[in-house]
Amino acid sequence: MYLTDVPGLLRRDGDRVAASVVSDVSVTFGVNDRAQLAEVGRLLNQRIVRRWQLEGVTIVDPATTWIDDDAKLSPDVTILPNTQILRATVIAPGAVVGPDTTLVDCEVGEDAIVRRTDATLAVIGAEATVGPFSFLRPGTVLGAKGKIGAYVETKNAEIGEGSKVPHLSYVGDATIGRGVNLGASTITANYDDVNKHRTEIGDEVHTGSHTVLVAPVRLGAGAKTGAGAVVRKDVPAGALAMTVAPQRNVEGWVEKNRAGTGAADAAARENSAE
Repeated sequence: MYLTDVPGLLRRDGDRVAASVVSDVSVTFGVNDRAQLAEVGRLLNQRIVRRWQLEGVTIVDPATTWIDDDAKLSPDVTILPNTQILRATVIAPGAVVGPDTTLVDCEVGEDAIVRRTDATLAVIGAEATVGPFSFLRPGTVLGAKGKIGAYVETKNAEIGEGSKVPHLSYVGDATIGRGVNLGASTITANYDDVNKHRTEIGDEVHTGSHTVLVAPVRLGAGAKTGAGAVVRKDVPAGALAMTVAPQRNVEGWVEKNRAGTGAADAAARENSAE
């Protein structure tokens, strides 16, 4: 039934109908198609954004900011353009969110910075930094002053205070202690094609670039890995894990097997100069 049919239906049933004066005509708008639905959604969001602005939230570009009614923002939060704060997301004072960020059912701590990030059911600690281009899946918990950097994906991962996953990494089904630094392109290989397994990393662990941790596996406190290590066994506290084979150089391979290419010509020039 259309809302405009209701007075006639009420009168037909013998009920009373009265007029009411409204100060804002938009409260009378009906929704009969997707275009009208989008328009009343825009108006509702406009009111929500203005309410938070009047409560001390800095919203740089209201036209590109969407805030669900269930979200809770604190004074002195800054929301940058093209940002969506969805469902029951809570943002603490001093946090900066955006630009180009979507948070769904997340908690953001005081003075945290979240840039160009997509996060769902994640907890971001006070003074932590996330982004740009980070993907936080459900179960991610980033401790205070921690970091999840560029092109990092996390899932069901607890990352301790002051720990860093700076860039190009996947951390899934993992528990990471305090003061940890994962080198670029570190991966927790959590799936064996049948089941998921967990990786445990102690405090102050540092991994070399392109380390693969094949779960289930544990790295003790203060342990380190060499660049390119594939770790399949537990690493004791303070130990260095390496899986490095001796390097073998086959002299003249390019000139012999790729004759006529730019690489072969360049190698020939350099070799003749020597």
